[in-house]
Amino acid sequence: MSETLLLIDGFNLLSRCYFATAYGRDEASLAKNGAGLYINGLRVMMTKMVSFVSLYQPTHLVVAWDVKRNETNRKSLFEGYKETRAELPAPLIQQYETLTSVFDELGVAQMSLEGHEADDVIGALAKKWSKEKGKPCFIYSNDRDLFQLLDEYVSQIVAVKSQGDTIYSLKHFRDEFGIEPSQWIDVKALLGDKSDNVPGVAGVGDKAALPLIQQYGSVEGLYNQLEELDPAFKRYKKKLQAGEEMAKLSKVLVTIETAMPEIQELPFEKIHFSYEQDIWQQQCKQLELNIKIM
Repeated sequence: MSETLLLIDGFNLLSRCYFATAYGRDEASLAKNGAGLYINGLRVMMTKMVSFVSLYQPTHLVVAWDVKRNETNRKSLFEGYKETRAELPAPLIQQYETLTSVFDELGVAQMSLEGHEADDVIGALAKKWSKEKGKPCFIYSNDRDLFQLLDEYVSQIVAVKSQGDTIYSLKHFRDEFGIEPSQWIDVKALLGDKSDNVPGVAGVGDKAALPLIQQYGSVEGLYNQLEELDPAFKRYKKKLQAGEEMAKLSKVLVTIETAMPEIQELPFEKIHFSYEQDIWQQQCKQLELNIKIM
């Protein structure tokens, strides 16, 4: 029997489902069920989950959740990490709590690890699966940081305007960027990330970050040759000199950890998935989601 692993970035998906249905509306006007529970984002996410199961037919499935922002290892390295993000709205938090209970009832494996973000859990599982199973693995997230995980078995499902969900593979990445996925870390280290408040190198943007890594291979390779920098990048030399410390810190911040012992020792039987249509139908009916279960 062919095996497939589906990894879902829980908050990434739930947040997108929530804000897509809450845009321009106050909390009082958001959809609730008869029990008074908010279900606007929940309804969309469960619809997406059913669609994923139908399309990818996973034999193994994990929904990965972030720990609180102030409890991550990255926060201890850089106090400003993700500090620009707003607090989550109460209806979203309630729907997260409802969803985790529903997934328990459905037998959907959920994981979060102390000190780690969902990206790390996903990365560790994807690399373990790729190495030990050598079978297809699909990651659902619109977070481009996860491109660093792509390999011959691991692809990412991303939402593309006018196209919907699209599979983004190792070949797509190589064709688009002309580097290896592991070097995406170095590009992001130079660029930084406004959404996560990762500093990067001030003044080095899209036009320079990728070409620099294409030519010098890595942040370390770039700084080792900075005194002999290609004249084509002359205008960036002082900026790179001033930003060396931030570049190296940023590389640590954007590197997804993949070697956590808790996951390395995890038997794949623990994340085995079996789709029980009747149980999914029952759970959705109880929540009054009014969605079609396939």
